Amino acid sequence: MRESHLAFNMATPTSAVKFSDIYELKEELGKGAFSIVRRCVQKATGLEFAAKIINTKKLSARDHQKLEREARICRLLKHPNIVRLHDSIQDDGYHYLVFDLVTGGELFEDIVAREFYSEADASHCMQQILESVNYCHQHGIVHRDLKPENLLLASKAKGAAVKLADFGLAIEVQGDQQAWFGFAGTPGYLSPEVLRKDPYGKPVDVWACGVILYILLVGYPPFWDEDQHRLYAQIKAGAYDYPSPEWDTVTPEAKHLINSMLTVNPAKRITASEALKHPWICRERVASVVHRQETVDCLKKFNARRKLKGAILTTMLATRNFSINKGNVIPVTGNGSQVVSSPGRSLNVKKNDGIKESTDSSTIEDEDTKVVTPKTDTEMMRLVDYKRRSFGQHCASFGQHFTSFGPHCSGRKQEIIKLTEQLLQAITSGNYEDYTHLVDPHLTSFEPEALGNLIVGMDFHKFYFDHVFSKNNKPVNTSILNPHVHLLGEDAACIAYVRLTQYIDRNGLPVTIQSEETRIWQRKDTKWQNVHFHRSSCSAMPHGK
Repeated sequence: MRESHLAFNMATPTSAVKFSDIYELKEELGKGAFSIVRRCVQKATGLEFAAKIINTKKLSARDHQKLEREARICRLLKHPNIVRLHDSIQDDGYHYLVFDLVTGGELFEDIVAREFYSEADASHCMQQILESVNYCHQHGIVHRDLKPENLLLASKAKGAAVKLADFGLAIEVQGDQQAWFGFAGTPGYLSPEVLRKDPYGKPVDVWACGVILYILLVGYPPFWDEDQHRLYAQIKAGAYDYPSPEWDTVTPEAKHLINSMLTVNPAKRITASEALKHPWICRERVASVVHRQETVDCLKKFNARRKLKGAILTTMLATRNFSINKGNVIPVTGNGSQVVSSPGRSLNVKKNDGIKESTDSSTIEDEDTKVVTPKTDTEMMRLVDYKRRSFGQHCASFGQHFTSFGPHCSGRKQEIIKLTEQLLQAITSGNYEDYTHLVDPHLTSFEPEALGNLIVGMDFHKFYFDHVFSKNNKPVNTSILNPHVHLLGEDAACIAYVRLTQYIDRNGLPVTIQSEETRIWQRKDTKWQNVHFHRSSCSAMPHGK
């Protein structure tokens, strides 16, 4: 790799280096609301990499600085447990970040697919995570967003290395510097000092490691509440416990390490370097080798829940971006804020704060000194119906990677298509009773009729059934074209399709309307229900004959 590429200043709008001269792009690996990841091959060597492609044509100066910071940090980090940045090229309005090609998927997904998983396995995973965090801290880097989505496996081979990814929120610090660097992270993994708006530094990563370790051992998080304010109160108080029976079989050494990581006072919290020397991490035969099936079962539900939430947020951000690109700036949260989107970011803009929403399910960043809890995250909680599926019993159901499980994927995809067809038939026929059997009472939606607002519940939709659909006595036909189904674990799925609706207008002429729709389905007590959808603006085409 030529140093001229790595030293390239990403804030510069032009570059003598063209991406296509060095790499050949291959298939798409993943897609967020505003970026695409594709496999690429280095022409000179034949080596494979993953290219994250960001459209920079409309990035603000602040966003350019964030992108430059991320790449500068990634270039510093060369460790076997960190996804490495190999190249950074800006070319013709796009920024290409060329990373290791990691093919093993998420660590948490791999765990639930294993035939055997023990406390000793959790220890080995945590050792690798701590190795990456300690390396970052030694180089003056604080990650700020440690969570399961950012823990990947190098390959699908047994024993593949755990790799830490996504340094989009990472910051550079001097030594053990403590300062207010802004409100950043994911709600369940935020440390008490961040929530208190105190100066913070490296200890925030260790706190997040403690949360991850807790989940690795029992499959559910230490802090949980359907209300975000109560969740934050739990975290600030360090209010967690080790309930029976699942914690009865966990060794005292594991609990001691968790306690050391989840120490509310950051000055007394264990460091990553010290944690690596903890007996549960560094000594053999300390961690138990008994299979933990209950942990695996809970972790499956935890994975499904967070992926469903991520899928819904990605859908919402894509919808908002579509609206902005159409030239409309529209209220979304109902609290006076507006959504302003660019190819690399989506921002809630208020007078006194700058909350960033990433394509991840709940990652937030506020660089101002005033901490504001984004209302959109509360809406996210509602989207996946947390009220009726909270972690009260710890194993209740909990997205950027869609995952399919088992040999019945094809049949389940056909089932989702069939359910969607039934739902649309209920709409076109004006049958509200059939409609309510197929949708969640707390259904959320973005659709043109709502003028950009997030709709929660059934009242808005019932109006159309009462006064429009049921009054129509002319023939209506609806067709689904090009349906694509992504399975989100065993109990959730996302379907995207083109919807064609044919009807006769008031002049007796046939008209066809086309729209694009995405629906999120979730299985609740063996019954599939539509929990969220978004629909694009319609385009009508009168028939010539």
